[in-house]
Amino acid sequence: MRVGLSGVIERCILPLAVAGILLASAAGDAHAQAWPARPVKFIAPFAAGGTSDLLGRIAAEHLKTRLQQQFYVENRVGAGGLIGSHEVALAQPDGYTFVISGIASHVIAPAFSRNPPYDGLRNFTHVAYLGGPPVVLVVHPSLGARSFKDFLALARAVPEGLSYVSSGVGTHGFLFAEDMARREHLRLTHVPYKGSNPAMLDLVAGHVKIGAMAWSSAVEQIRAGNVLALGMSGEARLPEFPQVPTFRELGYPDLVAATWFGLSGPAKLSPAISHRLNVAILDLMHEDDVQKQLAQEGVEIKWLSPEEFTKFVESETARWAPLARSIGPLEGN
Repeated sequence: MRVGLSGVIERCILPLAVAGILLASAAGDAHAQAWPARPVKFIAPFAAGGTSDLLGRIAAEHLKTRLQQQFYVENRVGAGGLIGSHEVALAQPDGYTFVISGIASHVIAPAFSRNPPYDGLRNFTHVAYLGGPPVVLVVHPSLGARSFKDFLALARAVPEGLSYVSSGVGTHGFLFAEDMARREHLRLTHVPYKGSNPAMLDLVAGHVKIGAMAWSSAVEQIRAGNVLALGMSGEARLPEFPQVPTFRELGYPDLVAATWFGLSGPAKLSPAISHRLNVAILDLMHEDDVQKQLAQEGVEIKWLSPEEFTKFVESETARWAPLARSIGPLEGN
């Protein structure tokens, strides 16, 4: 049987191509097995004490044991999460720098910004979903509102409007409050803070009477009775706080959402490293002590692969970015 030149070439090239794929796969596996060979940094783009910081430290503490290497959290605060997240977008995709990503830093803040320093999808490798608490509307008891209905009546009766605090410009709490003000034709003045802790301190002190932020940032003060929760964005009422209605119950069926956070690295991170870290995250999220701690904070857990988490970020961008852009660019951004 005669074999043409093209057949000879094909018979030579195909085995080489297959061998190349196998070698690349083996190299990726070897790289993942060698990783991490030195300490791994998680950048939390919001202040210490907030949900981003909390989830990052829970993950870092447990990963240290699982992967036999130091994992640590550094806070890079500012611009609704843009500053810390941009640092990671510029980092080498070597598996040693990650960001505690989230709806505020990777969806809302870039949409608000006139010149965003990064694309929340294209400039990152989204590795794992860490969890997300609902947004809650809280008030100081001295405001005199004991229900969401009371709050609306009071807000409409004050011509000059009311002031409210959030964890910062471009955060989910801020977007919720602005959206609510538009829907109900309220005049609300935003008082931004660099993180949830200083915002809650001023709210508890009564300097500002209203707050919109992640449930986990307010839950201790709600539990202590220092602030009152009038509504939250969860799918259902929380077992520990059955008296707090959902926004869906209050007449807003589309306001079911979590202030979610995840773990993301720079674009072009090795899939082998991404999947190894994802598996370690999923393992620790199944631990009873982790689930108990997150449940106390009102944090909802989802077990997503890197591919599923990426699709989730895409869907959240499609949902919230248009609303953020309709509110308009943040001053100075």
